[in-house]
This record gives sequence, structure tokens and C-alpha cells, in this order.
Amino acid sequence: MPDQKSPPSEMIRVPVPLIGVVRRLSKLHRQGHTIALLQALEELLLRFDINNDIDVTAGNKSVKPLEEKLLKLESHLVAQGSSVETKLEVITKKLELIERSIASGRLGNTKPRRLAYPYQHTQVELQPRTNESLAQRLGVTSQGLVAERENKSAKEFLSWSRNRDPMSIAWEWKARDGLYHPQR
Repeated sequence: MPDQKSPPSEMIRVPVPLIGVVRRLSKLHRQGHTIALLQALEELLLRFDINNDIDVTAGNKSVKPLEEKLLKLESHLVAQGSSVETKLEVITKKLELIERSIASGRLGNTKPRRLAYPYQHTQVELQPRTNESLAQRLGVTSQGLVAERENKSAKEFLSWSRNRDPMSIAWEWKARDGLYHPQR
């Protein structure tokens, strides 16, 4: 039986609109931010689901080509003969996941929903940050952060900070306490 381990680094193809998101998630994963990674994935999936309007009923025209492709793939694997059982097990598991998604109504659901994870994760509540702390999080100098805040409108600064934050959190400056507060 061939070795089942994947190589240390694999190249994957993602749609162009998702490249930035995948890079951000990869960076969080490498840094060991598991909870942050899961939250970012949840937000991405929610955004994707909100814009996704797929009808996945059994007789649907968009499902038929998928079924045909899966049948062709299965027949191709059978024709190969080597490690067919392993490959079919992988396909079977993926089909079961798709069927569960269809049955649970997750595909085609246009309403936001909570993702069901097989484990509990705690919601990380971000605390207000100082210039130094936020500058480090956003990857800029403390002086650069102050310059951005002073040269931009409040709305522009929120957008700028959201684009630089590893979890896409916007930060708002509040002069009364001299801290930056997270904005969802």
C-alpha cells in the first residue's frame, strides 16, 4: 500500500477572489492562531453562503453534471486498478459530506447561520489596544499608525485597519481613553 502521508508543502489552486483570504488564513495557521483561523473560516463561509443561491434538489440541472462527473471519475479509477479501494473510500467520504450538507440545507441556504463544529471553541473577545500593541498587530510602526489615523477620516481609518488586520477587524480610535477599539 502506498504511503498515505502528504508532502510537507502542497500547491493548491484557488479562485482569484479567494487568494487574499487563503493567504491570510495560511498565515494565521502558521502562527498557531487556531481559534482566530476557525473564526476567519467561519466568517468566510458565512459570506460565501449569503451570496450563494444554489438549488440542490435531486432533479436539478446543476446537480446532474456533478453526478455524471463523479460517475466518470469512479469508472476511471476502477479502470486504473491500483489502490482503487482507497480512492473510492475517499470519494465515498466526500460524497457523504456533500449529502449531509444537502440534507441539512447548508447548500443553497441564503440566511446566515452558525457553523456546527464537532468541538467547542470559545469566542475570543478582543480588548482595546494601545498604539504600540495595535501597530504590532497591523504590521506597522507606532508612528506610522498615528500618521494613518491623523491623515485619514474615521471611516477611512476603519477600512485601512480592517485591511491590515489578520482577522479583518476594523479598529476605531477613541480619544477619551487613548485606545483603539475593535469594531466588527
